[in-house]
Amino acid sequence: MKPETLFYIIIAILVISFVIDQVLDYLNSKHFNDALPPQLQDVYDDEEYKKSQRYKTERYKFSILTSIVSLVATLLFFILDGFAFVDEIARSISNNPIIIALVFFAIIMIASDILSTPLSYYSTFVIEEKYGFNKTTRKTFFLDKLKSWFMGAIIGGILLGAIIWFYQSTGKSFWLYAWGIVTVFTVLMNLFYARFIVPLFNKQTPLEAGSLRAKIEAYATKVGFTLDKIFIIDGSKRSTKANAYFSGFGSEKRITLYDTLITNLDEEEIVAVLAHEVGHYKRNHIIINLLVAIITTGFTLWLLSLFINNPLLSEALNVSQPSFHIGLIAFGVLYSPISGITSFIMNFLSRKFEYQADNYAKQTYAAPPLISGLKKLSKNSLSNLTPHPLYVFVHYSHPTLLQRFQNLMK
Repeated sequence: MKPETLFYIIIAILVISFVIDQVLDYLNSKHFNDALPPQLQDVYDDEEYKKSQRYKTERYKFSILTSIVSLVATLLFFILDGFAFVDEIARSISNNPIIIALVFFAIIMIASDILSTPLSYYSTFVIEEKYGFNKTTRKTFFLDKLKSWFMGAIIGGILLGAIIWFYQSTGKSFWLYAWGIVTVFTVLMNLFYARFIVPLFNKQTPLEAGSLRAKIEAYATKVGFTLDKIFIIDGSKRSTKANAYFSGFGSEKRITLYDTLITNLDEEEIVAVLAHEVGHYKRNHIIINLLVAIITTGFTLWLLSLFINNPLLSEALNVSQPSFHIGLIAFGVLYSPISGITSFIMNFLSRKFEYQADNYAKQTYAAPPLISGLKKLSKNSLSNLTPHPLYVFVHYSHPTLLQRFQNLMK
């Protein structure tokens, strides 16, 4: 295969992926104005539903703009040999392959973030502000960016540097060592993310003694679940949208409730939502997701090892000197159809897990408070209650509210 042919394949993948996403988004938008199903009539009144329709429409139109900007910028970078240009800058700084790769990706990531920041700013301070969601200050917005850059540089730099070092030291078998270090990192992140990463962005405080904690502890005792780490996170620092999540395992397992969840749901509904989260743990969903992620990573790294030595990957991007980092860029695009398939499978699995967790909550607590809680959460975020089935099939990690309602009412 000629480098030019591979280049056109890369461009075709980028364009086809964009077209597929736009078609799915368009089909979904055609359902924005559908009448609410009878089971969900009580989620919105007429005025609130009109507001949700306006919000969905505005977000859809903005997503078209952001997608076009992203595609055009990406295509121009490929067509105008942007990677070769950045590679030259990186090579002018150092002769060390690891330093070159780190500088190369740092320039790419910073440039990408600078391009996306105005769009992110508009999304946060115009659209989200308009519909009453945004609570982020401009100071918090930019501090979050700086912290994200710092975390990305530290964690990403260490992982990428280690992978390239293994590549140089062990040749084609580098993927096994890389898989090992990525696996260790993934497990540690699952264990300690809430303890060490979350505090960089949010304040977490233990749930105080009172009727809510008493109800949660009573439920945990009933189902034989040790739960002494219940935290409230200041989600209202950035948005009015509510959430709850389970993290960690073993002695590090904890439940985190957004303060907005405490505000919007009553105690019975909160316990029902927690019962759902406990269901994920009891059904081993966290461990299964972790194992699937590890296996998927191993497969990706193995596949990378088969192609990374091929100079064709670098030549396709008009870079004369083959290198790991340039090959990684080309491979990343070529792999995206496969990653799309794995993402689709993971979403399918995730939806099954959500049903199982809902069923666990229904069996060990009660269905009505979970249903009413889910309805309140949907109302609070102006959720789309009538999405296109194909869009749900491809993109949703959770069943729709109607599907969850129907399942819970069985």
